[in-house]
Amino acid sequence: MKTKQIIYQVDAFTTEPFKGNPAGVCILDSEPHTVWMQNMAMEMNLSETAFVFPGHDCRIIRYFTPEAEMKLCGHATLSASHILYETRLVKSGEEIRFSSKAGELKIKKNGAWIIMNFPVYTLEKIKITPEFERVTGVVPQELYKAGFGWTLALLKNEKEVREMKPHFSLMKISPYGDLIVTAGSEDSAFDFCVRCFAPVVGIDEDPVTGSAHCALAPFWAEKTGKKDFNSHQISKREGVLKVSLKGDRVEISGQAKTIFKAVLYV
Repeated sequence: MKTKQIIYQVDAFTTEPFKGNPAGVCILDSEPHTVWMQNMAMEMNLSETAFVFPGHDCRIIRYFTPEAEMKLCGHATLSASHILYETRLVKSGEEIRFSSKAGELKIKKNGAWIIMNFPVYTLEKIKITPEFERVTGVVPQELYKAGFGWTLALLKNEKEVREMKPHFSLMKISPYGDLIVTAGSEDSAFDFCVRCFAPVVGIDEDPVTGSAHCALAPFWAEKTGKKDFNSHQISKREGVLKVSLKGDRVEISGQAKTIFKAVLYV
């Protein structure tokens, strides 16, 4: 790169530093080479790094884990939007439009909360196989194939979700390498709890996963008849999300905290 560029690290879906899900955010003047973005994501060594640069009529956003490019990432979208608002590249009352490989994403700010408008993921109930227990250590009550390669498993309670210890090496070579597990929450402040695992793309456990709620919102809406939910992702770092089902779209709301910014010389 010939010009200096700024990269940020942001903790998403939290108001506290060192909680939530950390993401890299790189604001660029033009689109860099894919190999450079992949190398930078590997250098950052976070679950996701988002790269934002000008497009034809809106900003383009691309997401990379240390090992692969992803079509959609919730916490990296939240982090990128947080930086655009915080640095006043976008005024707080203005909508952000991103073009992603999962389609157009619309972002708006409501007080301290950033609201992301994402597509609903499809859900197809599938057979529970012995292999699932072999690679995850649990037997789900229900199992679904969801959009963008996810599998969603309903467990019997929050304790089972918290205590789950998957075999990541086995998951990586199984059909369940991108896995959402959920159950009703034991905390009255939340409707459900969730953990997410993605060893197939180099993320054993993702601390907080916005995009998983594209499947969780329609799933829990079908179970409860509700449209609005408070979600608690119960990873070690934890995270809090507000989720609303809006027809074939999902609104995912969160807060974020900037940890640092740095100048790139490569």
